[in-house]
Amino acid sequence: MRRKWKRKHPVRKLFMSLVALLLCTLFAVCAFFGVKGYQMYKRAVEEQPINERVEEICNMEGFTPYSALPQFYIAATISVEDRRFEEHCGIDLIAIGRAAWTDIRAMSFVEGGSTITQQLVKNLLFTQDKKIERKAAEIFAALEMESKYSKEEIFELYVNTVYFGSGYYGIYQAAIGGCREIDSSKAGRV
Repeated sequence: MRRKWKRKHPVRKLFMSLVALLLCTLFAVCAFFGVKGYQMYKRAVEEQPINERVEEICNMEGFTPYSALPQFYIAATISVEDRRFEEHCGIDLIAIGRAAWTDIRAMSFVEGGSTITQQLVKNLLFTQDKKIERKAAEIFAALEMESKYSKEEIFELYVNTVYFGSGYYGIYQAAIGGCREIDSSKAGRV
């Protein structure tokens, strides 16, 4: 039996060419920002290595160890900030994809896909500027952080550096400052 050779439909061929072009463009953009992010990461760790920054945090007044944190607080923070914290290697591709899709639809940076580890390294090494190369730099730093520290240590560092609002950084400052604010509001009532 003889096979018939099917000619590709011109629209189908055009569609496949556009998909290939889109994939190549996406790869080039990712490579470009990946290289810029890697350079940003290298500059930051050359300025002060991660282990030195970690040591500074651990020596801060009021440093709160993981063992002193209530389990309900740990569970609540993980459920809100990074549901897959225990499973991922410092980056959560599902969260990044979801955030990227939301940002593309909004044509603005409206949602973040950062893990607890990425938030920690952002606070340790980088500015708060919303830039793609900074996100790429966070990935490299998060991978390094996850290779050197346990999940408990990362969580401990995170809660001791994260911004809690009203000018308070770290859980100790937030707890002490929050108590002072409550006391001062009670003093006004007689």
